[in-house]
Amino acid sequence: MVMRVGVVGCGNISKIYLSMANRFRDIKVVAISDLRPEVAAAQAELFDLRAMPVHELIDSQDIDIVLNLTIPSAHADVSIAALTAGKHVYSEKPLAASLVDGRRIAEAAKQTGLRVGVAPDTFLGAGAQTALHLIEDGAIGTPIIGSAAIMSRGMEHWHPNPEFFFKPGGGPVLDMGPYYVTTLVAMLGPVHKVSAVGQIGLAERTVTAEGSPVFGSTIKVEVLTSVQAILTFKSGAQVTLQCSWDVWKHGLLPIEVHGTAGSIRVPDPNTFGGVVFLSAAGAEWEPVETSELVFGAPNWPLDAPSRVNYRGLGLAEMANAILHNRPHRANAALGLHTLAVLEGILQSATEERPVIIQESCERPALLRQSEAFELLVSAASIA
Repeated sequence: MVMRVGVVGCGNISKIYLSMANRFRDIKVVAISDLRPEVAAAQAELFDLRAMPVHELIDSQDIDIVLNLTIPSAHADVSIAALTAGKHVYSEKPLAASLVDGRRIAEAAKQTGLRVGVAPDTFLGAGAQTALHLIEDGAIGTPIIGSAAIMSRGMEHWHPNPEFFFKPGGGPVLDMGPYYVTTLVAMLGPVHKVSAVGQIGLAERTVTAEGSPVFGSTIKVEVLTSVQAILTFKSGAQVTLQCSWDVWKHGLLPIEVHGTAGSIRVPDPNTFGGVVFLSAAGAEWEPVETSELVFGAPNWPLDAPSRVNYRGLGLAEMANAILHNRPHRANAALGLHTLAVLEGILQSATEERPVIIQESCERPALLRQSEAFELLVSAASIA
């Protein structure tokens, strides 16, 4: 049996999902929709799908899972409509634009008995899973302290329609933060408390992305664009997280975690692969390659692979879990906890006080190589 998927939203991220879908054994994308019918029609022709109005897709009887690729402010309405219509949901990150809406989605899933999955699924890739495996095996002992950094100039320099990134529901914390917080939670468990400071670096942004239909226009910034936070985990570990779209150049690593027996460097959590570096008790950094592992080989762009990008892995893993009646890893509890941490960071920075995180979750189970391989159509799908 294959889970039939209908896509809502034809934005920038949709191409990678649609390009990767045929590699996974348990899903088949059958239809696509967007509020812009002409955009949906173009994607449908490109990937041999049915283009449908949004409400018809959600109500369709031959769709099992709605893949919600809308902008963050629309996540809650689309996900709840799909759940109400009897569909499982897998949503792009974050789960919702606010914790209140995230709770509404979680409650709708509970009431309907349907599954909700949420990106990012990059933590299921070979890079983060290798780091997680090493930590579980005690390679660094008990984790004590760490750092994580999200640093760039901002989205207006490359994204064709970047305005929503600077409106409520956007900003580096809610946009890029899910990759880092989800990966940290997968390694260290749930967060107990956050303390943060933040600011708006530039009151206005000018769109300079080549080919943008709004090139040269200005955007009024309504969200914090530079934030520094301390995350205190229930395990006792503490991690400093820096998020900024006001940085021209930096030398900070994506994630480092230091424990009682050693230290580990984790690859960029916005990718599925990368090299993990391990230092045992102060020894030189030892590289741990992941490119030969499932979901570790470069695969994107399709014509000249140089990056590791298996978006849709979380969707496929959820579909497999539904078919085998087991919990899925990129689940609603993880997504809601991540959202609570991110909103807590913004609240702490705004109100200048620590915030206790009320929503918790379990650490997702390690995705072992044998399980990862079973998600693929064939061995040829690895690379």
